Amino acid sequence: MTAYADELRDRLPDHEIVHAKTPHEEREYVADARVATGIGLDQDLLSDAERLELFAVASSGYGHLPLDALARAGVTVVNAAGIHAPGIADQAIGCCLMFARRLHEGWSRTRKAEWRHYQAHEFTDSTVTVVGLGSIGRAVVDRLTGFPVDTIGVRYTPEKGGPTDEVIGFEEVAFHDALSRTDYLVLTTPLTDVTRGLVGEAELATLQPHAVLVNVCRGGVVDTDALLRSLQKEDLRGAALDVTDPEPLPPDHPLWRMENVLITPHMGGHTPRHWERMADILAENVERLDRGEDRDLLNRVSLPEVNTSPENPER
Repeated sequence: MTAYADELRDRLPDHEIVHAKTPHEEREYVADARVATGIGLDQDLLSDAERLELFAVASSGYGHLPLDALARAGVTVVNAAGIHAPGIADQAIGCCLMFARRLHEGWSRTRKAEWRHYQAHEFTDSTVTVVGLGSIGRAVVDRLTGFPVDTIGVRYTPEKGGPTDEVIGFEEVAFHDALSRTDYLVLTTPLTDVTRGLVGEAELATLQPHAVLVNVCRGGVVDTDALLRSLQKEDLRGAALDVTDPEPLPPDHPLWRMENVLITPHMGGHTPRHWERMADILAENVERLDRGEDRDLLNRVSLPEVNTSPENPER
């Protein structure tokens, strides 16, 4: 947060930026703040935040916030959607290339000092299916334009099109048809009622045995038990998991011991430029707020409808 505050001072030299380092300072500063930002905001602070107009949560997710209370207080909420896209997209492409060239096997033989050839593959002419065409999915597809591959995008509204060679929806027939043609399945979709358990036993069986699964979104999109069985039966070439279900994955889980599985601790979006990108969004929103363009704020979150009856008036 210190780095975040410094980035904001560089971008907003005409505004006072204060960094609360203790709960006491949080309560003191929020009482006078027009804009607040952080990982979260305790509901009990809102009673003191008489001037607060905007809260910028420093993450893409916002389900942990007291959204009802923020709505009743008349505070606009924005999130950090998009700031993780470059790092996660880089990681997804790296995982595809790792499996294409079997670099994990090379790393294993390096540690054993084994000069022994093995058969790698080509990424060329592969079909990459990207599930979710939000900021992360689009960033993945953008990076794929430099490779001679075919792309399929999966989104809720396929009629809107997208940057992939082909765009489909989540309907089972269309989705399974795409899976049957997929070499690399990259999951970048949010976890919703539609996507929870989206990749289960039937979907994994539909993928070809040489296919690779790359999950950089949420662990719950994949049925972990079904994935384990598929890998054990060699019905899948490998999996790269930045997220798992459960998370963290228990130390004794069999996936940890599989040579064709790469597990990283939900850090695909971590880069040294995290706070820089977060500050870019907030600084732009502060300037729009100053110009009275509060309806055009970046990454604005839809808040619950508030009860405006006399018994429960808005602030």
